[in-house]
Amino acid sequence: MMSAITSQASVGSGVVSASATRNLKGSVHVRPVQVQKHAGRGQVLSAPSKSRLAVSRSAMNSVKAVIADPVGKGSDTGSSEKIRVAINGFGRIGRLVMRICLKRDDIEVVAVNDPFLDSKYMAYMLKYDSVHGRLNVGTEGDGSLLKVGDDEIHVFGEKNPADIKWGDFGVDVVVDSTGVFTTLEKAQAHLDGGAKKVVITAPSKDAPMYVMGVNEEKYTPSDNIISNASCTTNCLAPLAKVIDAEFGIEEGLMTTVHATTATQKTVDGPSAKDWRGGRGAAFNIIPSSTGAAKAVGKVLPQLNGKLTGMAFRVPTADVSVVDLTCRLKKETTYEEICAKVKAASEGPMKGVLGYTEDAVVSTDFVGDEHSSIFDAGAGIMLSPTFVKLVSWYDNEWGYSYRVVDLVKHAVAVDSRM
Repeated sequence: MMSAITSQASVGSGVVSASATRNLKGSVHVRPVQVQKHAGRGQVLSAPSKSRLAVSRSAMNSVKAVIADPVGKGSDTGSSEKIRVAINGFGRIGRLVMRICLKRDDIEVVAVNDPFLDSKYMAYMLKYDSVHGRLNVGTEGDGSLLKVGDDEIHVFGEKNPADIKWGDFGVDVVVDSTGVFTTLEKAQAHLDGGAKKVVITAPSKDAPMYVMGVNEEKYTPSDNIISNASCTTNCLAPLAKVIDAEFGIEEGLMTTVHATTATQKTVDGPSAKDWRGGRGAAFNIIPSSTGAAKAVGKVLPQLNGKLTGMAFRVPTADVSVVDLTCRLKKETTYEEICAKVKAASEGPMKGVLGYTEDAVVSTDFVGDEHSSIFDAGAGIMLSPTFVKLVSWYDNEWGYSYRVVDLVKHAVAVDSRM
């Protein structure tokens, strides 16, 4: 499984497990919890079609970098001034954003707010993760502080973020991962508290949405509240952008086979707005609605009204996959489509769009930092203008990386103004 694995080794944070370092001549398997150093973004590797076990020179260099710097003090930026981030909502995405920030030298988390968790419980939930494993630094809750390694992070338990004076802690950006404060009006509370910027980790009805690798260049400093869209939009949009640019998308339907999320029920229970959604997540494949495909029309206006989609929720813990079935304007071959996607993954969309020709399955992408990994071996074509394309994504880890990337991008643009 070369591409998914080497992508993690090179594009990821230089993560290499002890077992992986003993098998450098074979495929390198990566687990995010063993991350110590951010070895450089934008090094997407594509799987060679003939040698599934060859480790590329870039991947080897990443391995050497981690071995040379095991304590993880490396940085991918030349800036000595850290971006000061606060996290509102310490759920799945909030905690993973924290983990990602902890292994970077250019961003620091200075405060966390969650009305349902005290600092001791935060420390526990940050340390242990059933999917992504155990955090390899010490965590401790001490009253109003969350201690992580040598860092002390201020903890709040406010239901109304307007009651928090973010400005007192020099917060540059609030990452709102509650799923509640998703409109301009609601997220304004963070700005009123002194934060300079808000990044919402969910689609928004009225805040501008930016998808890294797709439309982030349209961001302007006047956008004080922005949305990172959804994990599925982050998977679909890069692929759709490439296909539309090269062949033109006449119309398309998307299906995401999506891993279980926190909103689902462990056993059958009440769900007044979505009866099917109330059925036990562990026992069922559950049809569901999603606005991810339509949201692509917001970040790629030329596709507005041309895409829609649905979801199937399945009983897996993490990693989802998008099936984009579309009618093209220009006749082509499946091989040409694969070639164009591969070129994009090695060029303008490095680090966002990945590519694999291996016989992969969902668990091969746990911890993959790409937004979207195109599976060349899974797609099919019916005619020169009608095709089904498949792309994987770690709906937790990959999405959380894009949140951090968007934070960094926004601050970088602001600093140039």
